[in-house]
Amino acid sequence: MTRVQRGVTKPRSELKSTGYEIFVGILSILSILNLVLLLAVRDKSLDTVLDVMNALFSIIFLGDFIYRILTAPSASAYFFKHFGWADLLASLPFPQFKVLRVFRLIRVYRLLRTVGIRTIGRTLIQDRAGSALYVLLLMGILVLQFGSLTMLAIEQYADDANITTASDALWYTIVTISTVGYGDQYPVTQLGRLCGVVIIVVGVGIFGTFTGYLATVFLSPKISDEAAPAERDELPIPAASERSADALEQLRTRLEQSEAKLAEIRRMLA
Repeated sequence: MTRVQRGVTKPRSELKSTGYEIFVGILSILSILNLVLLLAVRDKSLDTVLDVMNALFSIIFLGDFIYRILTAPSASAYFFKHFGWADLLASLPFPQFKVLRVFRLIRVYRLLRTVGIRTIGRTLIQDRAGSALYVLLLMGILVLQFGSLTMLAIEQYADDANITTASDALWYTIVTISTVGYGDQYPVTQLGRLCGVVIIVVGVGIFGTFTGYLATVFLSPKISDEAAPAERDELPIPAASERSADALEQLRTRLEQSEAKLAEIRRMLA
């Protein structure tokens, strides 16, 4: 009879899931590029959009630092030896510390070198739900930044335009991605409407996938709980069958002995 092991915990590791590491690495690259753009290009609208994106990245990276230090095999080793201090400083909203996000790229490189490209590809395919979620979240962030900049560039100087500032473009993109669609900001040019269609499609995909992912997360424990009693019912069956067979064999033996004694008594009486 096979023993079922329950409550097996996954060993802690400095490297998290493949999809998560790649997601954080791409965000790190994008944040560093944004920092370069802020220094190289002097434009008020561009600065507004990039400042909002950098604030979003700071929140994500702060959450990443908290997640890593709570799940690290050794919190002190992660903080002092594995660049945890750089992760913390890079998540703070100070421009001079944002360059430290390059250490996250080093971590992604270590993942690619240790695991291998083929293994990473197989892992991403096996974890299709998680991979799709990370891809769509990344697409949402990219659309939020570049969609806002594109919409602003297209609509800002159009006739009768109502998307004329960076805040207007950000507000329109956020409202459209979230599929709310207040209608207070809208494109008036054909190219702007085409850009809006892309933003709508991405937003619907993000929220549809996110809803399905949450349903999977919340239903998985319920399915496991329902499967557990079935497993418990199935496990004793081999033992019960063996005991029943032994009992039947013993009963058959005793019946044969009783019949033999009864036959002997009949012969004696005869």
